[in-house]
Amino acid sequence: MTNRLAQVRYEELPAHVRPLADDILKVSSAALGGPYNALLRSPDMARRCFDLLDYLRFKTTVNKRLNEFAILIQARIANAQYEWWAHEPIARRAGLSDGVMRDLQQCRRPVTMLDDERLVYDYCVQLTLNHRVSDALWLEAVNSMGEQTVIDLTVLAGTYVMVSMLLNATEISIPGGGEPPLEVLAPEEIRQRLLA
Repeated sequence: MTNRLAQVRYEELPAHVRPLADDILKVSSAALGGPYNALLRSPDMARRCFDLLDYLRFKTTVNKRLNEFAILIQARIANAQYEWWAHEPIARRAGLSDGVMRDLQQCRRPVTMLDDERLVYDYCVQLTLNHRVSDALWLEAVNSMGEQTVIDLTVLAGTYVMVSMLLNATEISIPGGGEPPLEVLAPEEIRQRLLA
């Protein structure tokens, strides 16, 4: 896979875009790479996306372990190699177990999930693959996490669908020519496995 977009270079950015690039560089483990390489082609949108991503990554009411789990769920559903590559180490540092990540990476419902992880898995998988959740699952999520956290989780899931699409459309490769971490599966296969 070859990147469809040349890597933006800070020194080539227009002066009015550099403050945004500075903000990105403060928090991005990928510097101006990954999704930011594409987003910076549309600076006004990039600013709005950055502000949303900043909230969803660092200020959300969803705890870090569950937040990163939800991001990995979206990466797996979308076969988003870069997204998985970037977030797996963050998820590990946040306390998500290797067993849960390996099952998800192999497109299996993880068997060793904690109760809160099971709820996030069910909610994100149902929402993403069915575009809705049942009344029972909604009530369980709200009763367990609270309304604000469920709304934050819902927006997180949708936003990382967008990030996955952006990474896949622009074919962002793994830095250094690393091996893609996910087996690319057809949507029907992913749906069948994850909803099992």
